[in-house]
Amino acid sequence: MRNETRRLYNAYLQQLAQLHGVPDVTTKFATAPSVTQKLETRIQESSEFLRRINIYGVNEQMGEKIGLGISGPIAGTTDTTAKDRETRDPSTLDDRGYLCTQTNFDTHLRYAKLDAWAKFPDFQARIRDAIIKLMALSRIMIGWNGISRADSSNAATNPLLQDVNVGWLQKMRLENAARVLKEVAPDSGKIVIGDGKDFANLDALVFSMVAEFIEPWYQEDPELVVVCGRQLLADKYFPIINQKLDPSEMLAADIVTSQKRIGNLPAVRVPYFPANGLMVTRLDNLSVYWQEGTRRRTVVDNAKRDRVENFESVNEAYVIEDLGCAALAENIDLIGK
Repeated sequence: MRNETRRLYNAYLQQLAQLHGVPDVTTKFATAPSVTQKLETRIQESSEFLRRINIYGVNEQMGEKIGLGISGPIAGTTDTTAKDRETRDPSTLDDRGYLCTQTNFDTHLRYAKLDAWAKFPDFQARIRDAIIKLMALSRIMIGWNGISRADSSNAATNPLLQDVNVGWLQKMRLENAARVLKEVAPDSGKIVIGDGKDFANLDALVFSMVAEFIEPWYQEDPELVVVCGRQLLADKYFPIINQKLDPSEMLAADIVTSQKRIGNLPAVRVPYFPANGLMVTRLDNLSVYWQEGTRRRTVVDNAKRDRVENFESVNEAYVIEDLGCAALAENIDLIGK
């Protein structure tokens, strides 16, 4: 690390210590609540997809869901000359809760990278933003691909972070199996799309998913979308966004809405969603919960490896708020593709 870079790096450490109210950030510390909230906001704002789902801070490691699922219509009439009016609980009555478990977001920046960034006036912001973007992408990857939580995850054997936490699609398989379609013909292990096959086209599949799996009060919901894998719609249906965006908005534009609708629903493509799958839901039916007071951090200057290491962790969980507003189709095989 060059001397000028060292001065900037030391100023960065001093700023971190001041923000968190600790004397030294090179030993493990709990991040300040106000800084943690700002960090969570920046993580959410760094991704258009994360902006459209829920990211909630919760007090307890485990408890009841926060989001309001809808148990059905609430309008009605009552002849009050004969009986009292009765209220209805608008929330869903399932007993599913959440359990936040520790996720590590450990990163490093090599001295050479810091030296290259030292010439820019936003040196500290570059370090912060690089870490934030990786945290956002990791959350999206876990949400779509997380299968389980291993005591020690292995990125080599689980490159999509399948062993870090249980994501939304796995929650569908475990908690909402009746609304997961994996095959049509018994023991085929796939859903075949084509003339004379299981479904004539993707539109027919989505129409069927909505009619059979989505609760009636959600079927006409204007916020319903189809999240689809990259193999199911050609890139020509996902043009580059044609509106003018400032650089920060362009970086956050990781969710692309297709010009083509599937089953009369908007089709959206999101990073790391399985290539041969479809999910029908409202995006705000998906949540990430993080437990307040659990974010820990340490910054280490590792001269033995010529790099600065950032060790950071927080307890978090991935939640589907209302199972009646979610349906999943997997193992889709497009004939002729």
